[in-house]
Amino acid sequence: MLQTFTGHGLKLGLGLLSIGRAWGVNHSALPDENEAQALLAKALDLGITILDTAPAYADSEARLGRFLAGLEPCRRQGLTIMTKMGEHWDFKRGSSFVDHSRDALVRSIDNSLSSLGTIDVLQIHKATSDVITDPDVIAAMEYARRCGVTAFGASVSDVEAGRLALESGLYDALQFPLNRSNTSMVPLLPELAASDRTAIVNRPFAMGGLLAGQPFEAAATAAFRYIEEQLPNAVILTGTGKIAHLAQNIEAFRNRSA
Repeated sequence: MLQTFTGHGLKLGLGLLSIGRAWGVNHSALPDENEAQALLAKALDLGITILDTAPAYADSEARLGRFLAGLEPCRRQGLTIMTKMGEHWDFKRGSSFVDHSRDALVRSIDNSLSSLGTIDVLQIHKATSDVITDPDVIAAMEYARRCGVTAFGASVSDVEAGRLALESGLYDALQFPLNRSNTSMVPLLPELAASDRTAIVNRPFAMGGLLAGQPFEAAATAAFRYIEEQLPNAVILTGTGKIAHLAQNIEAFRNRSA
């Protein structure tokens, strides 16, 4: 398990797609710069120490980088900053695209380091089976190591890719979706637990689908409880661009064992 995630039990992190571009079932409005900075500050005040971003999240990396630059060094050292490479953002077209070529990945690493300063966990975005051990990807990971990155992950969406990532020995963590309406990764969970790699769960609310038309607290708490039953030791990423929603998510997470 990643040293940065030492200790057992479930941990809650903040996915930062919502401060970079609109997404999800309702495509809620993107927060402005001041709102994004306030959200990040509130997250730390509420005990969040794991922050997950990506180049494909448009303005997310840049906004996080500006926030980190304003922190005292001791406070930054207590955070785990995760980003990705492989899916990129075209600001002119306002859309993402996938490119796992070595040159594109190296440029992505350089841009991420320029924005964030340091990267604690670098993940391969859109890590399909043919990407996991691609020579260009491995070469880019070696470049990242020379730049000071020490931990790597693969963001996968199917069991085959996850299994290949575990078997390769290249990755310290796997990020994947898991919730009551998407159980496709459940067959991999025993292998993941046996490997001692870190599990990072995204889309715990199925992009808001599990919360629609239900009392928020009960639905969110049930969603967190389901994941804990499947993965007692994992990181769950909750994503929101609103402080009020963040506080609700954290409260529901804390109440899951009540």
